[in-house]
Amino acid sequence: MNPVDPKAVLVTGGAGYIGSHTVKALALAGYDVCVFDNLLAGHREAVERIARAVPARSITLVEGDILDRARVVQALRESRAQAVLHFAALLSVGESVAEPAKYYETNVIGGLTVLSAMAEAGVSRFVFSSTAATFGEPLVTPIDESHPQLPVNPYGETKLVIERALRSLDAATGLRHIVFRYFNAAGADPEGHLGEDHTPEIHLIPRAILAALTGEPLQIFGDDYATPDGMCIRDFVHVTDLAAAHVAGLQRLEAGRPSASYNLGMGAGVSVRDVVSAVERVTGRPVPHTVAARRAGDPSRLVATSSCARTELGWTPRYGDLDTIVSTALAWHQAHPQGYGSPE
Repeated sequence: MNPVDPKAVLVTGGAGYIGSHTVKALALAGYDVCVFDNLLAGHREAVERIARAVPARSITLVEGDILDRARVVQALRESRAQAVLHFAALLSVGESVAEPAKYYETNVIGGLTVLSAMAEAGVSRFVFSSTAATFGEPLVTPIDESHPQLPVNPYGETKLVIERALRSLDAATGLRHIVFRYFNAAGADPEGHLGEDHTPEIHLIPRAILAALTGEPLQIFGDDYATPDGMCIRDFVHVTDLAAAHVAGLQRLEAGRPSASYNLGMGAGVSVRDVVSAVERVTGRPVPHTVAARRAGDPSRLVATSSCARTELGWTPRYGDLDTIVSTALAWHQAHPQGYGSPE
């Protein structure tokens, strides 16, 4: 085995939306990064753009699937990684309800495969991209880390399985970990290098922006929730702020601190209607929309308190205003009408 480089990390799913923003943050913080991604939802161009933006660091891409244990072990050894940040997963609530087996295979078996590969390669620090969906329908809001975890969809269930496995592995083997349960990631890299590019697009803010820019109506799922305007309430947090939290979490582990779990959100819930209004303000255009039935597995209200992350990690979000979040997303979409297929 090659000697371990204390500034080298492996990021699964690092060519995807949140993963790529975190790769850039890691590079800026002085880490060499090996991105491990099957490129089914991620983008080679995102990794290439990070490498050009931060030329002082080594940013490499290994194309592989997290279900391929030998491939993960090889990537860990060749990159000399001392930690893994794990983003590779399926993430659509609606799809998880329709195709649960697919989610258990990728999110659970894939996640356990990565953990097994780490054990073989001698890597014992793990930062996990979890989700507010592990909480289910909240009993109280805002939601703190002690809130019962009672997921109402397979996506949340599969993430919770890995959280529980991490607690067991910590007790049995000393695998130290940070779990981040974030709420609704949104926005784009303020410097314009990275953004959100899903096919099909599943997230509300880019879908609303595209409706404003193209005139194709946005489909809103449900207006009969027990909320002030009948629409779901969510807590939007800028993707660059999420990336900063992951760097802080890794540094906590490097400092020898124990495992911990943190909720990441702004602590301010906004409804789907509020998001539509924000997109209209920022774009100066109407957002045509229709209302469809609720989607199965969607809680009515998800709002976080992130006081633990603020206190223990020194996490201070920089992009907390909804209009600012929308503005960064709009800038990305206007500059990249074909997503990563657009020229830089």
